Amino acid sequence: MAFRDAVFPAGRHALYALHTYSAAIRSGDLLFVSGQVGSRSDGSPEPDFEAQVRLAFANLEATLKAGGCSLDDIVDVTTFHTDPERQFETIMQVKGEVFPVPPYPNWTAIGVNWLAGFDFEIKVIARIPG
Repeated sequence: MAFRDAVFPAGRHALYALHTYSAAIRSGDLLFVSGQVGSRSDGSPEPDFEAQVRLAFANLEATLKAGGCSLDDIVDVTTFHTDPERQFETIMQVKGEVFPVPPYPNWTAIGVNWLAGFDFEIKVIARIPG
């Protein structure tokens, strides 16, 4: 296996090519997933915030699957928020549905002032099973 083995979910390749990055990189038994946003099929942001967060998690799940992982394999989560105080309750609700029982992955939340038109982004590191 190459040091950097690029992983892409079905579809969405134009988004990654346009911005010159890989959806994820497989290195050894780890999968490093780039920040996933709530982008619709045309690459535009989902305008409803809760729907944008749910779509970001769906895009994350598709990328994990392409790399041979699932949400259960995540060990590290970093999220980015454009208005953390206003968004926190919604994010916690969705995050609680995605990770309903312990042990939870570790989590770092970062407030930012720009996400290229999005309001939420999630990046993770997962251990590849097997």
